[in-house]
Amino acid sequence: MMTPSWDHLSSFLAVMGDGSLSGAARSLRLTQPTVGRHIDELEASLGVVLFTRSQTGLAPTDAALELAPHAATMAAAAEALVRTASGEAAEDRGTVRLAASEIVGTEILPPMLAAFQQAHPRIAIELIVSNRNEDLLRREADIAIRMVRPTQGTLLARRIGSVELGLHAHRRYLDRRGTPGTLADMGGHALIGFDRETAAVRALQKLGLSLTREMFSLRTDSDTTQLAAIRAGLGIGVCQAPLAARDPDLVRLVPDAFAYPLECWVAMHEDLRTVRRIRLAFDHLVTGLDAYVHGKGPPPRP
Repeated sequence: MMTPSWDHLSSFLAVMGDGSLSGAARSLRLTQPTVGRHIDELEASLGVVLFTRSQTGLAPTDAALELAPHAATMAAAAEALVRTASGEAAEDRGTVRLAASEIVGTEILPPMLAAFQQAHPRIAIELIVSNRNEDLLRREADIAIRMVRPTQGTLLARRIGSVELGLHAHRRYLDRRGTPGTLADMGGHALIGFDRETAAVRALQKLGLSLTREMFSLRTDSDTTQLAAIRAGLGIGVCQAPLAARDPDLVRLVPDAFAYPLECWVAMHEDLRTVRRIRLAFDHLVTGLDAYVHGKGPPPRP
């Protein structure tokens, strides 16, 4: 068995993601025959069949599914190598790869990153917006903002505090449907919530909140879509209280009966603490998120 080349593994991951040779070729900016040759040569070097043709494209075999996490780890390491080489450790230049949840990445971080970029124009930010926790140990990201406590021991993590989750509705909705005074009154209202249970939903359930998808008249697993629905006056939904407080038309409901804490952490691999651009970004995010969590106003300039 020969050691596969990185070009072959890169094509393999692209086909896994796109489901076709043509899609993988477009994402890699290669020709379709080149990607096809890479897959053929990879199968020959490993002695396994990786894909079978189906009506919807190329379907991964069991062997491909087993190999994909290892190839993804290699890809993350290669990207980390490029980021590390993109700037000297002692200088404020290069690339910082940052991971955050949908709401944090879309609603909270942009003003902080704008201030950071003005102060450090030679540092480029790569922002991953996903509710999946990126693996810092495998260097899928340099810095991650997490809404749960990091459990990996080799991370440098700073607890910012707890963001309170509350029920909110737009004034237009309340003018139309009335304002509920208790949780029991919510039964007659349009509620906005999840379609499928997620880790965040299960965390709320552990805190004692009884939630099922049948409770909601609008169901979506996108946090940003839920927020957009609340702003549009579609119904009552859960929102971070400091975020909702920025909009005078969003009204918090029954705060004494519904208030759930959501921890906020900033974490990075401890090996990166001496890399200047990473430390600059880390410290700036800690300061900005502290201001957000504790209602201290807009993020400060670094």
